[in-house]
Amino acid sequence: MKTVDRTESAAEPLPAQRSGHGRDLAAAGAGVVLVVAAVLVGRAIEGSDHTLFVHWPPLLASWYPHVGPGTWAAPAVAVAVIAHGPVLADRLRWRALLLGCYAASLAWVFSLALIDGWGRGIAERLTTKHEYLGAVGRFHDIGAALRGFNDHILIGPPGNWPTHVAGHPPGATLTFVLLDRIGLGGGAWAGVWCIVTGSAAAVAALVAVRALADEHVARRAAPFLVLAPVAVWAGASADGYFTAVAAWSVALLALAATRTVRSPAAAALGAGLLYGLTCYLSYGLPLVALPLLAVLVLTRTARPLPLFALGALVTPVAFTLAGFNWWEAYHLLVERYYQGAGGVRPYSYWIWANLACTVIAVGPATLAGLRRTAAGAPSAVRTLRTATATAPQRLILLVSAALLALLAADLSGMSKAETERIWQPFMLWLLPAAALLPARHRRGWLAAQAVVALAVNHLLWTEW
Repeated sequence: MKTVDRTESAAEPLPAQRSGHGRDLAAAGAGVVLVVAAVLVGRAIEGSDHTLFVHWPPLLASWYPHVGPGTWAAPAVAVAVIAHGPVLADRLRWRALLLGCYAASLAWVFSLALIDGWGRGIAERLTTKHEYLGAVGRFHDIGAALRGFNDHILIGPPGNWPTHVAGHPPGATLTFVLLDRIGLGGGAWAGVWCIVTGSAAAVAALVAVRALADEHVARRAAPFLVLAPVAVWAGASADGYFTAVAAWSVALLALAATRTVRSPAAAALGAGLLYGLTCYLSYGLPLVALPLLAVLVLTRTARPLPLFALGALVTPVAFTLAGFNWWEAYHLLVERYYQGAGGVRPYSYWIWANLACTVIAVGPATLAGLRRTAAGAPSAVRTLRTATATAPQRLILLVSAALLALLAADLSGMSKAETERIWQPFMLWLLPAAALLPARHRRGWLAAQAVVALAVNHLLWTEW
């Protein structure tokens, strides 16, 4: 893979990205308008017929200004990343950058979670009646629990699963069962597990962008992968953990396809193993196949596919042999979804209000990057025929694939509300679009990202 000189590339603008700041600001402004519309229309709907099932539409949150230990830590992390992140991203050696990216992401997610306090922000998040830990005691016999898992999905029969257990394949709950079995039971360990693993998603995205675009682009993306508002929902959320598993599947496939790793075969097999696991963590995550497909299209190779497919079969075969039927469970989940809030929440509102949730979670810098992505997408697509795509164009295609996955999830009707949390595995791949922004504006955009995250976490009580 082509490498870049860190000292020369640091100040070099990406091609065709020297202008357009006014249009970037307009894109961010359009996002604000969308959010305001979702708030006003949502409050009117909820006030009149109470069909949204959220207290502060479009987010699943309540108005609750508050402070906590993270009130002092989170701004300090933000200031450090804004002041030093772009320079360090340009100058650090690659492995040091990966380590620094993980440490900064971990600090950002932890500090935001601690705004709500250790108990309410981390240790108790996964212990509520809707969460996974409530079902751990019912997995004393894992085989029996898996064979009878589908019998407890629907609302009505005695012993139906808690909301999140019923709403996900058993791989999600089994994660916490296994943590309990090795002595890491309880809400504190579960919360720490989700944050520690989820923070690794930023590193995976960095690895993938470097392999598929180039190191220059990846370095530009690094601070934006760390300082994103979506970190508000990554703290003590199992979806943050799911995001990391899915992200490393994409990253390993990118390494295998570009043959920029010592053992491409092992990387391909690992990518498949993680994708198979991803599909048994959340029913919506098979859509990660779109970014995975983008990897193969960008690298113009199918060489990793046999080993990827072999790895991807392991988890499905294991769960099927254990007695769990994924397809039957999914159809039962659809029925349960419409038994509950999903059958009441109006599709006509959430089809666009979900996107307002996404706007808040990805932040204004990502919106500006997506504006540049949309502008460059036609020419990037044309280069697929000739394999002449530049590094920014390859990034545009990767981001576009993730955006398509997110839109497919939106159109499905199975994601009405709560998407600021649920869509983390897709939103992760939108964040690198900010690498397309001019270098001279990076700190301003990073500051905007931090302001959104800090405002949301201090003014709202985010649920789940």
